[in-house]
Amino acid sequence: MTRYVLEYHLVAYRRVWRGSVLSSFVLPLLTMVGFGLGVGAYVTGGVAGVPYLDWMVPGLIASTAIQVAIGDSTWPVLGGFEWRRLYYGQAAAPLSVADILDGHLAFVVFRTLTSCGAFLLIATAFGTMHSWWALTIPVIVALLGLAVATPTFAYSSAIRSDSYLAVLFRLGVIPMSLFSGVFFPVESLPGALRWIAYVLPLWHGVDLSRAATLGVAPAWSPVGHVLYLSLWAGVGWLLAYRQFSRRLVV
Repeated sequence: MTRYVLEYHLVAYRRVWRGSVLSSFVLPLLTMVGFGLGVGAYVTGGVAGVPYLDWMVPGLIASTAIQVAIGDSTWPVLGGFEWRRLYYGQAAAPLSVADILDGHLAFVVFRTLTSCGAFLLIATAFGTMHSWWALTIPVIVALLGLAVATPTFAYSSAIRSDSYLAVLFRLGVIPMSLFSGVFFPVESLPGALRWIAYVLPLWHGVDLSRAATLGVAPAWSPVGHVLYLSLWAGVGWLLAYRQFSRRLVV
């Protein structure tokens, strides 16, 4: 029954997808020109012997994954309970809580993959892919998207006002995007901040993506990265399922 929920979200998205096409291609292009070529021109010697644009692009792809996944897991989820009350209508049909949750999560993964896919195409056109391991990027961003989407689902279903979502972005998403090795090496951070970056899921996605596009060994074990992101996704799913059950099961 999960596929029916996914189909609902895909049909709804079919009516509005044109509004996201321009940003999906223009934003990566502007970002790479502005940061990669503009700022990169002042980073002589690149980073670790790699041109700054090539070094930064995989981090931007991973950062795009978390921004899209979290964005589609905040207001749409809150609205599904508080404004549109979509989830209550779905719960009244022969759908289980797991069906409702998994179907929506599957759509978030779809959105993450399509957005990052557009970024990957632009990055490839700029010649920043240096290894066939780059073909694993869709798998990496899908796992990273789940790792941040599931706990965000739990958070968004537990609040009653979108003012709490602003707190999430200001204190969570923006700092994580800035200090997880996207724009500069995590090793340049002070010790305490460095370990905070290691705890957050984005750094693991950045390290895996950078290793894949550059064809180098990641800073941490690839299996360890995958297991850690899977832990985030699994624990987040359990929390989201419990919160969805509290609100939908009478």
